[in-house]
Amino acid sequence: MLKQYETVFIATPVLSDVQMKEAVARYTGLITDNGGKIVSQEDWGLKKLAYPIQKKTTGFYTLIEFQAEPEFIAKFETQFKRDERILRFQTVSMDKHAIAYAERRRAKMSGATQQPAEAPAEAPAAE
Repeated sequence: MLKQYETVFIATPVLSDVQMKEAVARYTGLITDNGGKIVSQEDWGLKKLAYPIQKKTTGFYTLIEFQAEPEFIAKFETQFKRDERILRFQTVSMDKHAIAYAERRRAKMSGATQQPAEAPAEAPAAE
């Protein structure tokens, strides 16, 4: 059974745009090659780090939201550990509330106005 996860990773700031896109493509390809499905991918760009990591103060942030088998996550994280371009990463399993929040956030970012499903339709005013 596929579970939903999200991974945020920080790549070293010395990469060019082409190298950064190649790194992201490697991890999205790894997910799809192992039977997973990409739900969403966001490049947050170059941001300042809260504290220096390997004497670097900035990094390229990327968020990948995906569905995969739970056994795949250990293999996925091993690839992050082996890649010298990756400064930090974190993968979390999403519960139903996190999935709903992520969907609302994506809808808000795309400019679509989404009405809550539990809000009742307005009844006409009785006179």
